[in-house]
Amino acid sequence: MFKFCKYVSATTLSAALLINLPASAQQAPAADPAPPKAWHLLDLKETGFYGISLKQAYLFLQGKKSKPVVVATIDSGADTLQTDLKTVLWVNKKEIPGNGIDDDHNGYIDDIHGWNFLGGPGGKADFTQTTEEVREYNKLKGKYASVTDSTATDKKEYAYWLRVKTVYDSTVNKANTEIGQLSPVMNALMVTSGYIKRGLNLPANGTFTQADLVRVKASNDTLSQSKYVWESVFAQEGANSTNAKIIKDLSEYLAKLNNDISPDLTSRKRIVGDDPDVMDGKPYGNNLVKFADAAHGTGVAGLIGAVRNNNYGINGVADNVKLMIIKAVPNGDEYDKDVANAIRYAVDNGARVVNMSFGKKISPHKEWVDAAFKYAASKNVLLVMAAGNDNQDMDTQPEFPNDTFLDGSSTDADNVISVGASGSKLGQNLAGDFSNYGKKSVDIFAPGVKVTSITTDAEVDTEDGTSFSSPITAGIAALILEYYPNLSAKQVKEAILGSATPLTGTMVLKPGSKTEKVDFTTLSKTGGIVNAYKALQLASKMKAEVLVN
Repeated sequence: MFKFCKYVSATTLSAALLINLPASAQQAPAADPAPPKAWHLLDLKETGFYGISLKQAYLFLQGKKSKPVVVATIDSGADTLQTDLKTVLWVNKKEIPGNGIDDDHNGYIDDIHGWNFLGGPGGKADFTQTTEEVREYNKLKGKYASVTDSTATDKKEYAYWLRVKTVYDSTVNKANTEIGQLSPVMNALMVTSGYIKRGLNLPANGTFTQADLVRVKASNDTLSQSKYVWESVFAQEGANSTNAKIIKDLSEYLAKLNNDISPDLTSRKRIVGDDPDVMDGKPYGNNLVKFADAAHGTGVAGLIGAVRNNNYGINGVADNVKLMIIKAVPNGDEYDKDVANAIRYAVDNGARVVNMSFGKKISPHKEWVDAAFKYAASKNVLLVMAAGNDNQDMDTQPEFPNDTFLDGSSTDADNVISVGASGSKLGQNLAGDFSNYGKKSVDIFAPGVKVTSITTDAEVDTEDGTSFSSPITAGIAALILEYYPNLSAKQVKEAILGSATPLTGTMVLKPGSKTEKVDFTTLSKTGGIVNAYKALQLASKMKAEVLVN
């Protein structure tokens, strides 16, 4: 699973958290001014922020009638009672809520707003998982740990084992390093948070934001340093966040790292009850789509279609969508079986667009996911994917899922868009420093740095990640289909990619580098950033194709 926020950096905060600072040094480091809360919707020429020109898009659509479009989010679930979501959720009208019967005979009982492929009996969910390489390593090590090149009989499986072991070793080494760095950071955040709350006269479970820090009167060195720490944290994590959210995110990330070191390899069988290595068509899961990990999916869904102009939360990109919530992504790596079944569920239940803000480094059953991609294509459904947050070249280090199919039938599917993350301003930081990229593998960039969406435990939260770039693009796809419903998935993709002006000559820091600059056009196929207004202009000129039923 892609984490859509960048967790607190031990390097960035070590001076603030782990050493004593002289009083003269207790001032937060200068940071770039935070962009407006809804910068991702703005127009570059009008505001100077490189958003998607949504106001101009809606002016273009004035007087035109729209039709509702079903958009599925395959993610961590969502808060179905969230004010900005509850009235725009997809409702399965063929199902009678709560009667325990599969009324529409689609194999899923009481699937009112979607389905939970991580669910099990008793209202449980297997939402804490490890990475795929850890699962595969433990599955294969008994067979191959003592095998060599010369003794291997199944050369293909042995080569796969070697790849799994390489990725596994890298993952475990990184996890050990990050645990060593982040555990003291976590402890320091807990301690300093307590001092700040006492300084603000808050209860033990109270929360505070960046704005609250101005009320902290630094009466002693401990409180002064605690204030400095949280000024540094909020400068990195965003003014809209809270101490509780930051600590929760870091706690979840540490839990994920620890699960890679000491994995619970029985939770799937124990909670869900199926075999994830067998695609047998048997039903599994449950209809509960909100659990403790639903914040990611809630934010993703909000960017696509949060209720517009209701003086709450944010405005979604699309104004007439029905959001189908599919839970298949844990705090860890998703299973290929769940991804394949989730795509098919979305297609079979009427989704025209599917957003997929997740990814991993190993795909043991890629053929199942490939088949689901092809099924979506056959039914004229557009798949929009986050490129990933490992600042790596996807052309040389692919992540999964992708549309380079095992049978060689496609390396660039007409119904798939891969999206990288862009920043708010033209300049060297235009490409998100965490974003994956690839001239052949990533189609386009979209806002993904300090983007604000709704969440489960507060009205809004600001995060980084291609997990946000993808739903912004999926929202544009839905907006196109609302007003031009007879366009094919291929045509919608063409309109979206055609909206990106190649930014030739714009030199940006290569993701992951502090010094190396590259031309922005080398980072994706289009070399540009998606624009809703231009995409709608292009869509309006297209001749509708015959749709596949």
